[in-house]
Amino acid sequence: MRRLSIYFLIDVSESMIGDPIENVRNGMASIIKELRADPYALETVWVSAIVFAGQPLTVAPLQELISFYPPTIPVGSGTSLSSGLGHLMFELRKNFIKTTREQKGDWKPIVFLFTDGVPTDSPADVRAVTAEWKRNWQKTANLVAVSMGATDNRILGELTENVLYFNNTGQDSYKRFFKWVTDSIKTSSLSVENNSTGFELAKLNDTLTKIDLSKQDSKPVVDDNFVTIIAKCQNTKQPYLIKYRKFVFEDEHGDIKMKYRLVGAFKVDQTYFDLSDETACEMKVNTEILDGFPACPCCGNQYGFAYDGTCGKVHCIGSEKISVCPWCGNKAQYSAGGGDFDISRTRG
Repeated sequence: MRRLSIYFLIDVSESMIGDPIENVRNGMASIIKELRADPYALETVWVSAIVFAGQPLTVAPLQELISFYPPTIPVGSGTSLSSGLGHLMFELRKNFIKTTREQKGDWKPIVFLFTDGVPTDSPADVRAVTAEWKRNWQKTANLVAVSMGATDNRILGELTENVLYFNNTGQDSYKRFFKWVTDSIKTSSLSVENNSTGFELAKLNDTLTKIDLSKQDSKPVVDDNFVTIIAKCQNTKQPYLIKYRKFVFEDEHGDIKMKYRLVGAFKVDQTYFDLSDETACEMKVNTEILDGFPACPCCGNQYGFAYDGTCGKVHCIGSEKISVCPWCGNKAQYSAGGGDFDISRTRG
């Protein structure tokens, strides 16, 4: 049986923390549930899931649809598109069965790339991996790139002509979007059964817009739509992310200003560090432009944003007189202070 391999290549940078990552998890589960009820998909479709932040990771190796169980999707620091694509090509080389005189090989794999941030790796690395993709896989695989936020669509356009923008307009947007993904896989599997191309996208619904690639400009290598800060709980030593979203406003003088408003604080585990860009903490943000500070999501301490001047990292504090930094072990007495200061941020 010739396989129609479906690869989900998912950006799991810190801007995905919170509702976006939960929506992707739920969406993956709904795709698999509906595909299993389709006889054509059940016969031909194999599925794999790869995530990338600063580093890539195969969270579900290529397997038959009937055996596939939606994996837990982690979060990491950075958006290394070159690492994600490089790892995808490694998996393709390992799994793709070519046609020979003795047997018919796989149908062209279909890759759904979901990304919501600009690449944070070097332009040289992105150019190199883009060239490799165009040279070895652009005609051998079908890639659909879905921009789920502020992305560098010029780069996506070099990889594929199928670059779409996800319009997150309401509560049901993710459901309608993943229904479109499911329908696209169904139509492609039906095409395979009819000995056609094996790649037919479903009709776009109101959650998707095709991007005009002729009007795209380059983006910076830091995703400035969000600020994320890595912190640790003083009591449990568990890490968590504090996430801020950019907003622009007009002050009392009529001047346009920009700040980052608190979205929330979210637990992460060791996988976050495994997936993260090692240079993520070299960048700074001034606390003057941060609006709001969270409680600790791990132990419930009222103050989840305490800055340790010794190691320069953030942790939570409670009612104790002397606090111990879970990062470096420094002991200190904390009090509310005035003034602003620079603090390490992640790549987003």
